Amino acid sequence: MTAATPTAPSAPPSKPESTLLLLVRHGETPTTGKVLPGRAPGLHLSERGRAQAERVAERLAGLPVDAVYSSPLERTCETAEPTAAGTGLEVREEAGLIECDFGEWTGAALTELAGLPEWQTVQHSPSAFRFPNGESFTQMQTRIVGSLEVLRAAHAGGIVVCFSHADPIKAAVAHALGTPLDLFQRIVISPGSVSAISYSDGQAPAVLMVNSTSEPLSGLRA
Repeated sequence: MTAATPTAPSAPPSKPESTLLLLVRHGETPTTGKVLPGRAPGLHLSERGRAQAERVAERLAGLPVDAVYSSPLERTCETAEPTAAGTGLEVREEAGLIECDFGEWTGAALTELAGLPEWQTVQHSPSAFRFPNGESFTQMQTRIVGSLEVLRAAHAGGIVVCFSHADPIKAAVAHALGTPLDLFQRIVISPGSVSAISYSDGQAPAVLMVNSTSEPLSGLRA
């Protein structure tokens, strides 16, 4: 009788490689909370906004960041600069991270817009709204989600810091959560805040953090 050959224990299944994307809203500007600046050029950070940008860099200390990307607008690039300096990386412009195109509403005061009938659609049924001669919220969400997917694939297994704007970040977080776009206005994204999404192949995204403005981020890993 032949003895059975011992079978080697099977190796545990490997954990899918994850990629961590950190979505940072730019710091405050002189118009924050007052005007819908959109993509108009020439808007820079205020003194408080520059302090918020420095704080983001401080909070990221200790994280092995692979890349730093920014919307092409001045306020996001300026927010990204301290992080780039702290990591020794260059700021790469990524068009997909840009603010929503508000079309004819660009530069309008929020108090004036709040009085328009369309403002209720913006707040409660954004998926049905397109800014006059501008972008729709659906287009904006498709754009930033697609851009993040490209960055995730380009830096698989790494940590990528993306500097963008409130509405695109809210739309990206809503998509990762599986939240309908019509509810995305319930998400708050403050100036200088960090939101973290982890992506693994074959799995749904995991939202690790939303609108964080204080604690160190060194505990996050891809």
